[in-house]
Amino acid sequence: MLHFIGVYNYTVILTYLSLVSAVLGMVLATKENFTAAILCLILCGICDAFDGTVARSKKDRTEDEKSFGIQLDSLCDSISFGVFPVVLCYCMGTNSIFGILCMCLFALCAVIRLAFFNVLEMKRQQTEGGSNKFYRGLPVTSISIIFPVVFLLRFVLPEQYFIAVLHIMLLLVAFLFVLDFKVRKPDWGKLLPIGK
Repeated sequence: MLHFIGVYNYTVILTYLSLVSAVLGMVLATKENFTAAILCLILCGICDAFDGTVARSKKDRTEDEKSFGIQLDSLCDSISFGVFPVVLCYCMGTNSIFGILCMCLFALCAVIRLAFFNVLEMKRQQTEGGSNKFYRGLPVTSISIIFPVVFLLRFVLPEQYFIAVLHIMLLLVAFLFVLDFKVRKPDWGKLLPIGK
């Protein structure tokens, strides 16, 4: 009988779905189907909002399953909310040398933030249970709200101004990813009361 490494139960399905949505969104972005790509980014955000609630609904998770979930979530987030927005920006026109530097900074800050979160979360789960009540710094998943709002400007601004706004968004959000300040975490579990 074949055995596969990893976890494949319902606790990680939303995380896997987020990654699939990001890959599909990147393909759509390269084909300049930006509206559909932005919808994929929104779907990534929705999946991420509820993946923790779904995972915690399984009360008999092993420590290995919990650790796998933490690592998996950050690895998928680095693609969904770090690489995917960069590909979108590049396809929309931030392809100058300065634009590429902005994209590199954005992706770097996203990965730094995710690695920092992993360290904190692993320590926290050794002493506490449940979910964290606060974020430190702007969560990388916030780009799934910020980018769609910025994208709406594409329909009212001349192209060169919209591209300038994309540069500003990349720089500002990158800075906020690594700035140490507290943000209250929304309780998405109230919207998806699994196991209650």
